[in-house]
Amino acid sequence: MELDDRLKYAKRALDGIALGDCFGQTFFVPDETACQRIKNREILNEPWHFTDDTVMAIGIYCVLKKYGKIDQDELAKVFAENYALDWHRGYGGTAHSILRSIGEGKHWREAASGVFDGMGSMGNGGAMRVAPIGAYFADDLDKVLYYARASAEVTHAHIEGIVGAMAAAVASALFLNKKLGRYFGEGEDFLRDIADKLPESDTKYKILSAASIPKDSSIDFVVSVLGNGLKLTAQDTVPFCLWCGAYFYSSMEEALWTAVSALGDRDTICAIVGGMVSLFAEEFPQQWLSYMERPEDSKFFN
Repeated sequence: MELDDRLKYAKRALDGIALGDCFGQTFFVPDETACQRIKNREILNEPWHFTDDTVMAIGIYCVLKKYGKIDQDELAKVFAENYALDWHRGYGGTAHSILRSIGEGKHWREAASGVFDGMGSMGNGGAMRVAPIGAYFADDLDKVLYYARASAEVTHAHIEGIVGAMAAAVASALFLNKKLGRYFGEGEDFLRDIADKLPESDTKYKILSAASIPKDSSIDFVVSVLGNGLKLTAQDTVPFCLWCGAYFYSSMEEALWTAVSALGDRDTICAIVGGMVSLFAEEFPQQWLSYMERPEDSKFFN
């Protein structure tokens, strides 16, 4: 791909993350209210604001634009600077600790490996921001895997957090390749193709479990097997997102309504699904776009 195309697709992935993030964030209301709105397909008729999911995805996009790759030191710097600009964006407790430490001068590798008694984070944060990498390097899956891992390692030292990012990046690349007529996997095969690229991990095996769940399964059943992000871990979040993408990729709107119906970690699940599906779906819902906060209009974008 030409550089202009790489940046165009990476920006589309970023916009998909932002739309999903903004949409999902509006459903952090009591479950009964959320379920009623989902049933009625009722969106919130007021401005939608994105969270740390999009802020960190902006960081990845900007580093790709500047360097043509993921420079881990630069990415850590951008993450910490954007965090300092506005830390009231829904960052989790572990992210607060890591990004604050990096901002105070600690090396990112030490900051990331020091949490959870030295095990590192297995959270879903690496996956929520990674779609632009899948888009940028879609013509080289080895690079997708390499740079997805690199992007995750800045904050996630645990293999599960890293594999979650790798999985979401590969899915994003495959959707773009499908759009461009270079990949034809569907449903179960799509999920197995992703899993085949991943290191041994719980996340990988839950993606394989996702491959055995039919499209017409109830969301309650899917969540009971795959999770919905309530545990905030990659293995409790990414497999469900990939299942949503595998069966609802042709429509951004349908994919996001399916994603949010799992409840759980609503903004992050929708951010992951939105980033992936944006690379195949023809259009974003125009009314939704009129409500969302745009990455390029924010103080984080440069």
